[in-house]
Order: sequence, then C-alpha cells, then structure tokens
Amino acid sequence: MITPKWLENAVFYNVYPQSFYDFNGDGIGDLNGITEKLNYIKDMGFTAIWLNPFYESSYRDGGYDVTDFYKVGKRYGTNADFKRLCTIAHQKGIKVCVDLVAGHTSLECEWFKKSCCTEKNEYTNRYVWTDNWLNIYNGECIGGYAQRNGAYMKNFFYCQPALNYGFANIDEPSWQLPPEHPDCRETKRELINIMEYWITLGADGFRVDLAASLIKNDYDGSVIIKFWQEIRTIFDEKYPECVLISEWSHPSRAIAAGFHIDFLIHAVFPAYTSLFRAEDERNIPRIFFGNSFFDTRGNGNIETFLNDYLDEYEKTKDRGFISIPTGNHDLARISYGRTNKELEAIFAFIMTMPGIPFVYYGDEIGMEYIPNMPSKEGGFTRTGSRTPMQWKKGKNAGFSDGEKELLYLPVNENGVNVEEQLGDENSLLNKVKKLIALRKTTQALSASGAIEFLNRKDGGYPLVYKRSSNDEEYLICINPSNEDKKFEMKLCADVIMQNGNVKLSEEGIMLGAVSYAILKLK
Repeated sequence: MITPKWLENAVFYNVYPQSFYDFNGDGIGDLNGITEKLNYIKDMGFTAIWLNPFYESSYRDGGYDVTDFYKVGKRYGTNADFKRLCTIAHQKGIKVCVDLVAGHTSLECEWFKKSCCTEKNEYTNRYVWTDNWLNIYNGECIGGYAQRNGAYMKNFFYCQPALNYGFANIDEPSWQLPPEHPDCRETKRELINIMEYWITLGADGFRVDLAASLIKNDYDGSVIIKFWQEIRTIFDEKYPECVLISEWSHPSRAIAAGFHIDFLIHAVFPAYTSLFRAEDERNIPRIFFGNSFFDTRGNGNIETFLNDYLDEYEKTKDRGFISIPTGNHDLARISYGRTNKELEAIFAFIMTMPGIPFVYYGDEIGMEYIPNMPSKEGGFTRTGSRTPMQWKKGKNAGFSDGEKELLYLPVNENGVNVEEQLGDENSLLNKVKKLIALRKTTQALSASGAIEFLNRKDGGYPLVYKRSSNDEEYLICINPSNEDKKFEMKLCADVIMQNGNVKLSEEGIMLGAVSYAILKLK
C-alpha cells in the first residue's frame, strides 16, 4: 500500500465551517471565510485542514444529515467556492480533507424520498428497509414513516436512514441483502463517485464518519475491512497522494482496512478519555469513569492508556498512523476546567507523540467549552464545543459583521482571542506554534519516529518517553500534577523547550508542578 509522503510531517487543523469565520455577514461561517483565514492556518504551522460537513443538509445533526452529496450547502457558499478554497490552500502548501458521511443521508435526500415509494425503483434498496412496517428489528428501525410497507434502519439519529451496503451475516433473508448483491454494490459505487467528484474539485482526502458502521451484522469486522480495502486499492492506483482518515477508534482494524489514519477517541477506545476527560465532577460527556492522567491531582494512571495504546501502536506503526486529537465537534473542549499551563503540557504531549496530531479549531487559544447551552442542530451537550471562533475583541469577537441575533451560536466576546495572543510571546497560541514548528523540523518527533516509554511506575508520573529516528534522540518529560516529580536517569542533553520549573542534574530531571521539558540527547 502507498502512504502519501506529506503525512510524515503533517499537523491537521479541524475546522467546523459554520463556526470558523463568517465572510458574508449572515451570521454563519462559510467556505470563503475559511479561505480568508488560510494565512492564519499556515502561519500557525498547520499543513492540512479537516473540514466538517459543508454539504446541502437538513441540519438536524450539524450537517451530518446530508441531502445532496454533490453540492455545497447554500449557507456555506458554492462548489466554486470550495474549488477556490482548495486552490488557494494548495498554493500555501495546505492540504484540504473533507468529511465523508458514508453510512447515511438525511430523510430529505432525494434518494431516500424515492426509496420510500411503494413502487420498486433504482433506490428501493439504496437504504436498509425491513419487510413490513411492524418489523423494527431490535429497535434499530423506524416504522410508520412512509407508505412503503417497511421500517427503515437508522444509522445514528432517527433522521439519518442507513445506506444499504449489505449484511455480513443474514438472519432475516426476506429483506437483508449480502454485500455482493448488485444493489449494495451500486451503493458502494455511488460512494466512490462522491469521493472522486470532490477530488476533482481539489480535495486531498476524506475523514470518514462512522467508518465501521456501513456493513451490518459484521460481528468480527472482516467484511467492512474488505470493503475499505477495495477503496484503498482504487486510491493507491488513481490518487496515491490522497489520504483516508477513519472515525473507527480501533487503529489495528482501521489501518488493516486501508485507512492511513485512525483516531484514538470515543467509546471503542476509552483509554483516550483516561488521558483528558475522565472526571465526573466536570459534568461533561464522558465514557471512562476514573481520573484523567492529565489532571493536576495526579491520581490518574498512564497504564490505562498505555495498555491499549502500545498494543495498537505495535500492530500499526509500519502500516499507518494513530491520531491523538485535542478534541472535535463531539467532545467537550480540552480546555474545560484547565489553565493555560495545563493545556500547554497537553499540547507538548500531543505534538511529540508518534502519528498525526489534529487540533480542533480554537483549542490553540484555549477556547472554552460552554456547558448547558441550548441545543443547536442536534448538538445537545456537544453544542458548547461548537461556538464561533474568537478572533479579536469587539463585535462578535471578530467572527462576523452580522447582527448578534443572526449568529449561528452566541460568541464569547469576553473570552480569549487570536489577536491578543498573537501579540503575547508567552500565550498559549505562541507556545503551540513553537511546538508545531519543533515537530515539523525534527525527524525524531515526526509521525514515524520510534517511541519508548521510560517510566511506568507510580502511575507514570512524571511521564517520560524517548523519541528517536536514525541517530537522533529526544527525551520528553511531562509532569501534569501539582506536585514536584523526579525521574532518575543519567542525562547528557540540551533543553530544547520547556515550561515551568525544570531542573537537570547528573542524576536526572526534577519537574515542578505542571511542567514539561523537551530534551535533545547527546
């Protein structure tokens, strides 16, 4: 399999289009707004963008309920605007990857409307339908929606009917089709057509939403792996520099399936939560119950993360990349309940780990998660992580020239902003910028550099690991806790970057409360 060379030093910036920058003053972020801010993205050091959905949608789930896969949603602009965005991004050395909602559409999609018809047509089997309206198949299907005598399977919310790629194991043959059925193969061909269409407009790859969900009753995952392997073969032959990124949260499976990158995130990989988002007293969406390792109380345990991470890393390190993101549109922001000093320690970790870092827009300035916000477009508890980017002081924090009542979501006008942090060399933004630059110019810290964890005692405090490539070795030491931590090791090293009270001696390194150091070993 072919791996795009540009991934080796890639750092992604995740942009939620409707909340990034409003170019036309209607209160909603748009593609031209993203184009307008490409210089900022480049100056920060990001080499690629992942855009959340910008297609035509009924917006019951923030754009993840697509009505037309071939058309930019009116509120975001036009297809020509997307092409222009890609063209200018490429001129600046930035790749553009788009969200691919592969498993479902909106109820308002023309395909689904035709699939609802009682008369058989080319879209009858484009979606998963049971054989009668009473058969809701273990509660996974919605009955009574259409005159068609059947219930449709949902893929997430009720408003997201599942596209039909087939069933790996059939228990109700009257309506379940195998993946090799011509109608299921046609659904797959349409998916490939969609991908190729956006590539012709300039897309450099795809982040695939719910990538493991397409084949139903696939108990061991073998059929969905084969499904994506076929698509990867097409990419390797026709688009070898395009990247496939999965929302799978099981890297060894996702990368075996042909994805170049998979995220360690969500319920399948609770060890990610054990790093950053475990505390129940924060009253935020969480999966893992316990103590975060990156919590100042120091009650976490790095083994919760490493036990799973190292297993996945060993299975994938020569075949693809693992991503540990700062967050995304589905999670409470990494800043929630943390100081900038704590955030910088987290960024030091994310930017010095193997694989591909992803930074959710605004995390680089410490934008806040706003709890208890009224739900917007199916956001529910996630809505507080989707508020507009804060560019400067003043009207709408520089997000939009429109009137406040028009804004997609309220702006935190008294919060942090880009303009102020750009002018402060000690700001979180500038510290993140330096960490990105160090990563991109240091082979040992790149995506494929080797890693060795050196301290797994006492919960792993301080966190110490070595990154290496050829004859180059770096030592990363991070103390997220509020207590001084010492690591004994004979050191001959130069300090490349640090934050907080750090002292080196012949016996080792002493890290003060919430501190880190990146050392180049001699």
